[in-house]
Amino acid sequence: MSKLVEVAAAVILRPDGGFLLGQRAPGTFYPGYWEFPGGKLEPGETPHAALVRELREELGIEVAEAYPWIVREHRYEHAHVRLHFFRVVAWRGEIRDHIHSALAWQRTDSSPVEPMLPANAPVLRALALPALYAISHAQAIGVRAQLDALALALDRGLRLVLLREPDMQAAARADFVRQAVALTHARGARALVSRDTELARAAGADGVQLSGRQLMATDERPNLPLVAASCHDEAELDRAARLDLDFAVLGPVRPTASHPGQAGIGWERFAALARGLPLPVYAIGGLGPADLDLARRHGAQGIASIRSAWA
Repeated sequence: MSKLVEVAAAVILRPDGGFLLGQRAPGTFYPGYWEFPGGKLEPGETPHAALVRELREELGIEVAEAYPWIVREHRYEHAHVRLHFFRVVAWRGEIRDHIHSALAWQRTDSSPVEPMLPANAPVLRALALPALYAISHAQAIGVRAQLDALALALDRGLRLVLLREPDMQAAARADFVRQAVALTHARGARALVSRDTELARAAGADGVQLSGRQLMATDERPNLPLVAASCHDEAELDRAARLDLDFAVLGPVRPTASHPGQAGIGWERFAALARGLPLPVYAIGGLGPADLDLARRHGAQGIASIRSAWA
């Protein structure tokens, strides 16, 4: 059995959404393959310290701001690696490569350079997830008002929405979901349906978000392009990871109007639960766009919100 090698990996992000890849040089394992910059942890070194050192050595830059993100394991023929990914959003100095054959700025909405290291496919899927995950509340504000708010949010850049509506009558809910999915797809965004896999398929939605109870009762991932889960504790997050779901929603971080009397878990508990997971985690519960940087500092992919998403 090969020894587990701890690696720090950098997703270096520009404001336009571009991310940096390096091409492995001749004389290394997988020469010519593209990878995220980074390298092995030295004895006694933390992943963040290794990230800072590796980017200084490889690219000649000083990390100014980096958020912990996901941790994934992969078995290559020559090594079993655990990759600690960070999203690097600010740095000092000009990027100058010292070890790769080439560097390339890439985007998730275009064809990536090839070939990519095998461990990178799930990372690219996670990178395609946006910072804001909006949740509908048509039952509260009315279907027409919700569809109008959805259209406006999509025009302003919203790219992922959950169609929830647990209290709506079945026929009305199905009609609303079909209209919302059509509207979302017409603007190049993606829509998930809460809890109802069959409705998601019938409406042509991109996926489903399972409740915590559904998650713990299932042994295999539903056959849809995007599958998420609402999680509240370590056991649910572990099940979401083992089922290889695309992301989880964790909270509530703060008390919310939709769950009166329920205390929030707070940011420190959120960070502890999200730390080391192989899938991205959205923070939910009394949050709005102004909380995005705070959420990322605590390891979140972004925020999920009901009311503030439509303001």
